[in-house]
Amino acid sequence: MSEPPPAIRLTDPRALRAYAHPTRMALVGLLRLHGPLTATRAAELLGTESVASCSFHLRQLAKYGLVEEAGGGRGREKPWRATAAFTSWDAAPADPERAAATEALQRAVLDGYFARATSWLLHRGESSPEWREAASFGDSAVLVTAAELTELEARVEELIRPYAERLGRPGPPPAGARAVQLIRLAVPTDPAPEGEAP
Repeated sequence: MSEPPPAIRLTDPRALRAYAHPTRMALVGLLRLHGPLTATRAAELLGTESVASCSFHLRQLAKYGLVEEAGGGRGREKPWRATAAFTSWDAAPADPERAAATEALQRAVLDGYFARATSWLLHRGESSPEWREAASFGDSAVLVTAAELTELEARVEELIRPYAERLGRPGPPPAGARAVQLIRLAVPTDPAPEGEAP
């Protein structure tokens, strides 16, 4: 079994708040997908931000260890790279400042998911019928304990890992491969039982 790709865990509330910016999350995503990029190229790929804005946000991300200079170039033409393949954080920290920063980040992540799904719906006609058929929306209701849900998430992650590892692998991807974001939401749909500790 292969090792999971490296991850960075955010614990500092300032880092959590810094990463919650949609442009910063998009920049980290681009660097993970496309490898080292200059602020100029990142602005071209985003299509919604100026070179100056991308340069500023890359410097902010570097403050918290999410990106780093890749070497070479000067000013806005120096390449940047992501420092890890994944970013994680505690879902329910006890510290109130961290909890508030975590909530803001989680809301920003959900907003990003919605924006990407909406963009796919608006532009899916540009893709082949094969890709339109393969892309999906759906949900499954399951009855599980918290421990079983944790185990289920780990099993799903194990299934995804070989495909995620392709992103960092040198060489050409398989013929016809495209970058796809699998969005998993696992949230209770009923109220917490009476007497359950928050």
